[in-house]
Amino acid sequence: MAVTTPAADVSAIGAALRSPAATVSEADAEKLRLIEELTSDVDAAQDRVLSEILGRNAGAEYLTRCGLDAGDIARATFRAKVPVVSYDDLKPYIQRIADGDRSPVLSTHPITEFLTSSGTSAGELKLIPVAMDDSGRRHALHGLIGPVLNLYVPGLDKGKGLYFMFVKSETRTRGGLTAWTVLTSVYKSDRFKSMANAYTSPTAAILCSDAFQSMYAQMVCGLCQRHDVVRVGAVFGASLVRAIRFLQLNWGQLAADIEAGELSPRVDDPSVREAVSGILRRPDAELAEFIRAECSNGDFADIITRIWPNTKYVDAVVTGSMAQYIPTLQYYSGGLPIVSTSYASSECFFGINLRPMCDPSEVSYTIMPNMAYFEFLPVGEAADARSLVELAGVEIGREYEVVVTTYAGLSRYRVGDVLRVTGFHNAAPEFRFVRRQNVLLSVDTDKTDEAELQRAVERASSALLRPRGASVADFTSRVCTDRIPGHYVIYWELHKLLTEAAAGDTVDGETLGRCCLEVEEALNPVYRRNRVTDGSIGPLEIRVVRPGTFEVLMGVAVSRGTSIGQYKVPRCVTLPSMVELLDSRVVSSHFSPALPRWTLAP
Repeated sequence: MAVTTPAADVSAIGAALRSPAATVSEADAEKLRLIEELTSDVDAAQDRVLSEILGRNAGAEYLTRCGLDAGDIARATFRAKVPVVSYDDLKPYIQRIADGDRSPVLSTHPITEFLTSSGTSAGELKLIPVAMDDSGRRHALHGLIGPVLNLYVPGLDKGKGLYFMFVKSETRTRGGLTAWTVLTSVYKSDRFKSMANAYTSPTAAILCSDAFQSMYAQMVCGLCQRHDVVRVGAVFGASLVRAIRFLQLNWGQLAADIEAGELSPRVDDPSVREAVSGILRRPDAELAEFIRAECSNGDFADIITRIWPNTKYVDAVVTGSMAQYIPTLQYYSGGLPIVSTSYASSECFFGINLRPMCDPSEVSYTIMPNMAYFEFLPVGEAADARSLVELAGVEIGREYEVVVTTYAGLSRYRVGDVLRVTGFHNAAPEFRFVRRQNVLLSVDTDKTDEAELQRAVERASSALLRPRGASVADFTSRVCTDRIPGHYVIYWELHKLLTEAAAGDTVDGETLGRCCLEVEEALNPVYRRNRVTDGSIGPLEIRVVRPGTFEVLMGVAVSRGTSIGQYKVPRCVTLPSMVELLDSRVVSSHFSPALPRWTLAP
C-alpha cells in the first residue's frame, strides 16, 4: 500500500510508524523501523561494528604489525595502536593481494575483487579491496532508500525509472581478481539484473561498453516508454545533463528510428539490437512526430516534463562538484524536485538522505552506523590518531575529513571527503558533503588536485614553451560548464625569456594547442578515460591573458582584505567577479587538438 500521509521533514519516518492514519506496506515499515533502530544509539552500534571487524581481522598481518593480538576487539586498544593512514600507506599490502597473495594480509576473510577508485596524486588508480559479504551489506543499506522515498512520493511502484546507466572497462589483476568501478560491479551483478523491470533500459544496453550505442539505445527505450516513466535520473548530475544534451543532438535520428520501428545501423551491437527490438516493436509515426515537435525548435526548457509527463522527480547526485549542474537540471526539468538519495564511495557505503525532497543545496546524509567504523578528522588539524572524533562525538557546524575502518581490511583509512555536520536524526549525525580534500577541478568523476595541475602545467611549459623562449609566468583554472560536456579552462600569463617583446607574439596558436594536449597527457587516468571513452569531459582550453593580469587579480584580493604578505595566487577561481576579470583580459583561446592517450592498464 502507498503512504497516505507524507510528512514534511525527517520526522516522517517516526510519524509513519506511529500514526494510525499512515498506511505503509509491511516491508517498508520493517525497513523504516530498522533506520530508527540504527540511528537511536550510534555509539553502541559503532562498538558492535568495530568488534565484528576486529573479531574477523585482528589476526591479519597488517593489524598484527600494528600491535593488535588476535581476538583483541577493544576499541581503546584499537584507537591507541592503529595509525591513521592514506592509500599510499596501504598500497604495498593491497598490491600483494592484487598480485595473488592469498594469506590474511589485511583481512582474514578472502578478498574477492577490487573496486577502482579515483586516481591518486601520482596518477594511479586506487584498488579498494572487497570481501565476499560486502556487496550484501551495500545492497541491504541501498534497500532502505525506497521506503524513505515512498513516504514522500507515493506511486513509484506504478511506473518505471528512466536511468542512464553505463559500465566502464574492467580488468584483472596479476593475481586474477577482477578490478572494476563500483557501478560496473553493481550493473553486472545478478541482483541488479533481477530488477530489470524497474527500468526502461534493457540490461544489454546498460552493459554495452560503447558509450554512444549504450546512450542511444537507452534513450530510444526511454522515449518509447515515455508514459511509464515516473522518475528520470543518472548517478551524477553531469551524466544526466549529458543525456539531455545527447537528445538535443540526436533527436532527428531517434524520431526516424521510432517512425520506422527499427534501430539505426549506428547501433550494431547484436545483443543491444535484440534487446531494443523487444521495445521498439513496430513503427510509431505519432510518437516520432511528437518528438520532432518538442525538439525541433531548439527550446529544451522543461523538456523532461514535456516528454516524460508523469515524472515525479529527478534523481542524481548534485552535491560537491556536481552542484554546478543544478541550474541546468532545473531548466531541463521544469522545477521538479532534484533528489540525491545516498552517499557512497568505493571504500564504503556511508548513508542515505532522509529528507529526499529538500532543496538540492540543502542535501544532507544520515550516516548509517552499521556499515563501517567511522571516525572524523577535524579539518585543519594534523592527521594524528589522537585528533580523531568518533561518530557520536561530532559537533554541528564543524567540518571533518571522514576516516573509515571497513570489514574488508581498511583500517583508519582517510577517504579524502570533507563533510560538514548539519544536524542529527535521533542520535545519528547528518552530514553535508563539502568537497574532496585538495581537489581543485572536477567535471564528472575526475578529480584533479593542485599538485597534479602544477605538474601538468610545468610539463607543457618545459616541453613546448621553453624551446621557444617563453614560460608560464602564472596560472589559475576553473571548470566551464557553459556547454556540454564541461571542460577545464586554464588561464596562462606568458613570460618572454629572451627579449622584452610580448611572449604572445612569438608563441603561435598551434604550439598553444599542443600545450593543451600536453597538459591533458599529464593528468590522471580517470580524467583521460572520461575524455577518451566516455566523452564526459570536453577538450581542455588554455586562455592566454594580458601581461599584468595576475597583479590585477592580487590587487582585487588585497582590496577585499587579503594580506599582501600572505597572498597566494588561487589555482582555481570560482567567484563570478574573478572569472569575469580574467575573461576580460583574454587575448587568445586554444583547445586541445586531439584526444589524450588512454589505455586500460593490464
